[in-house]
Amino acid sequence: MGLSKNILRKCIGVILLVLLFSAAFYPPVQQFVQIPHNLVVFEGQEYSLPTAIPALASDDSSIEVSTNKGETVLKGLGANKTSVQFGIGGFPLKSMDVTVIPDLKVIPGGQSIGVRVQTDGVLVVGHHLVDTSDGSVSPGEVAGIDVGDMITKMNGVKIEEMTDINPVVQESGETNKPIKVEVKRDGEFYEKELLPVKGKGDQSFRLGLYIRDSAAGVGTLTFYEPGSKKYGALGHVISDMDTRKPIEVDTGEIVSSKVTSIEKGMTGEPGEKLARFSNDRKVLGDITKNSSFGIFGTLHDHLENNEGIKPMEVGLSHQVEEGPAQILTVVEGDEVKRFDIEIISSTEQKFPATKGMVIKVTDDDLIEATGGIVQGMSGSPIIQNDRIIGAVTHVFVNDPTSGYGCHIEWMLQEAGIDIYGEEEKAS
Repeated sequence: MGLSKNILRKCIGVILLVLLFSAAFYPPVQQFVQIPHNLVVFEGQEYSLPTAIPALASDDSSIEVSTNKGETVLKGLGANKTSVQFGIGGFPLKSMDVTVIPDLKVIPGGQSIGVRVQTDGVLVVGHHLVDTSDGSVSPGEVAGIDVGDMITKMNGVKIEEMTDINPVVQESGETNKPIKVEVKRDGEFYEKELLPVKGKGDQSFRLGLYIRDSAAGVGTLTFYEPGSKKYGALGHVISDMDTRKPIEVDTGEIVSSKVTSIEKGMTGEPGEKLARFSNDRKVLGDITKNSSFGIFGTLHDHLENNEGIKPMEVGLSHQVEEGPAQILTVVEGDEVKRFDIEIISSTEQKFPATKGMVIKVTDDDLIEATGGIVQGMSGSPIIQNDRIIGAVTHVFVNDPTSGYGCHIEWMLQEAGIDIYGEEEKAS
């Protein structure tokens, strides 16, 4: 027994000597503070030990450690990249570089908005035959101009709206000289030649094309950042109703609108919010971008909502949990209300993708009013644990109570909001 005690004393002595030796020769370690969270995710592994990190922020800072895009992420330190040493009891265990997410807060929306966009050029939405003395013909189709093409120039004249076309067409017809037409197709520019024709009994020359230079509809505002007033809405791209292709926006605006009625969704047939632009036609902001994650621009002023929502933290894809959540949306007039949903599944995305979550409406009042998710509800912000985590995007045709949501971080990036602190780092 005595021998065992002597061996134990010697072992303890050796350990103390090693610790003293390490303390003397190991580079100084920054002061440690405890993370105010029970669970820490470090390099993909979960730890509930009293892990500590250096005091890179004030002692009362709220610091969260997690993983994102294969890197360890700290939130609340106010810097983009830093070197962190992890340890227990003041002794370092590991040193590594981390990505730091700044404390970013945005204001959730939910308001019904009217959307008006002017296309970048005029959009070809169809062909039609002109009945001439030589037979029926569509000059545009003969020239190889396809549905979905955007006409951007005619004889060198920039085409911005439909009224720009007629003078060029009539001059070409009168002089019997073909028009050189520049069209944009799938991001590439092509030049076509087209000779307009005059139909029987017509006084004007025609192209044999159906064209459109604007579009309008309703949707839901998702968020705006109170400092810059940058906003995001809809959660999906605006496509032309005839060509089903994304509309290339030249200019646009969002206006206030009121929901007048609801066509309830049912299996096989999505419902729809019916809304009208408000009588004052107040312009809320501009539209500068139309992408797969929605429309984006800048508000002219701050907005009010009936829920009295204040700025909220942003929840990134790895922070979304399966389980209860809420959406903010309007089902009558302009009153924003909160409704219960369930997050059925969520994918932790390392790269932008539109279908990040599967959601299901569980609120009896919303199901009674709409049948679930309806057209016009797209863009309704999704809230979980007092964070905005995404937006409603699509409904399942065979189950109107369920649909897809996109993660909010991708919408924030599309809006030009710096969620990773890159601008601060660059400066």
